[in-house]
Amino acid sequence: MVALPVLEVAPLTQEPTPKGPPETNERPEERSPRWFSTRPPDGSTGSLFGWRLPVTSVLSSFCALYWSRFLWARGWSAPRLPSPVGVGQSGLVFSACPMGNGTSRLYSALTKTLNSSAASQYLESPDPEHLEPIDPKELLEECRAVLHTRPPRFQRDFVDLRTDGPSSHPLIRVMQWNILAQALGEGKDNFAQCPLEALKWEERKCLILEEILAYQPDILCLQEVDHYFDTFQPLLSRLGYQGTFFPKPWSPCLDVEHNNGPDGCALFFLQNRFKLLHSANIRLTAMRLKTNQVAIAQTLECTESGRQLCIAVTHLKARTGWEQLRSAQGCDLLRNLQNITQGAKIPLIVCGDFNAEPTEEVYKHFASSSLNLSSAYKLLSADGQSEPPYTTWKIRTSGECRHTLDYIWYSKHALSVRSALDLLTEEQIGPNRLPSFHYPSDHLSLVCDFSFNEDPDALL
Repeated sequence: MVALPVLEVAPLTQEPTPKGPPETNERPEERSPRWFSTRPPDGSTGSLFGWRLPVTSVLSSFCALYWSRFLWARGWSAPRLPSPVGVGQSGLVFSACPMGNGTSRLYSALTKTLNSSAASQYLESPDPEHLEPIDPKELLEECRAVLHTRPPRFQRDFVDLRTDGPSSHPLIRVMQWNILAQALGEGKDNFAQCPLEALKWEERKCLILEEILAYQPDILCLQEVDHYFDTFQPLLSRLGYQGTFFPKPWSPCLDVEHNNGPDGCALFFLQNRFKLLHSANIRLTAMRLKTNQVAIAQTLECTESGRQLCIAVTHLKARTGWEQLRSAQGCDLLRNLQNITQGAKIPLIVCGDFNAEPTEEVYKHFASSSLNLSSAYKLLSADGQSEPPYTTWKIRTSGECRHTLDYIWYSKHALSVRSALDLLTEEQIGPNRLPSFHYPSDHLSLVCDFSFNEDPDALL
């Protein structure tokens, strides 16, 4: 179990006082490969996987409210605030502040207050030029060494979907994946047939990395990421990716004991292939009210061709009974993307766990949007018009669930799908369904190779 950082709140005039890391009875890891070290090379208290860092700062009432919930979920007492703003006699915040994009700023504010030298190395968005790069093959070998007692990963093949000759533009590989938040997998999702041993983060993170390394996406869109700062951002940045993380304002992970913080969406792209032109963190609204679901939208410029591309990742509201909310969230996302892409002038790819079957309104909104979007995985069907039979398959205590919820939407006037990764068969998934010792998530990864069309304006 990762020890929780100490949080103290001091008056504005008081100089923050560094504290040492809290004591822990944590056992050392049995395996400690080079990239999975529990302590950084300089011997400080940060780590690649799990961190123990002192946090001493003056927090706004918003930050204190957020951390009150964070610490309360872990069984710690809520922090006290100095007067005057937004506090009651007890010293605790009594009114909720607007969350919005401030959630991302919270993380920035927190990491800047860390006094340890490990803070900038492991928590803040680092400058890739000052990081030691990782050889993907070396990292893959270390993942497989950690996973040596588990069955080998499933074999999945790409299906050639080309309808014409080779493109003059380099292929762009996009990966969409709900990786299953660790806190939810162990604490709230109630996977009836999945042994707890299969959900251990020390090994499950390696299964996730193995999947990413195997397909080597140029653009990676993830949902339910609750180990961004201590796992994915540090490692993927060393592989050449630039990442952005936008957590849910009130993540259900915070209600789970021993959580690692909120889950959210993450978007990564290879810096040697793209240049970031614009980035937007979007708090989705419904009926003019801000909701708990988020999206990230970024405009990229391809270094080889100079062509622009907008990529978006989202995760809509889950559960039966919330169809109208999902529909409203989808409409809000489409409105935002309409503005960002300048009315479909910039090609668009939208990846997400929509938590919606193709029969739902939100799916129909995307299919009929003026952005001229099409679902890439329909092309795997015999008629090219049907979605896969499932993208998630699990057994909960409430029963078995097999649904198609995950999609990769793309601008069909400007982009072509050259190939798509086939799904796992029922035989491969097995009777206990997902997740399992074979596969780390209850959702399957979707991977597509795209190319720009030669004359996109002619098809508008």
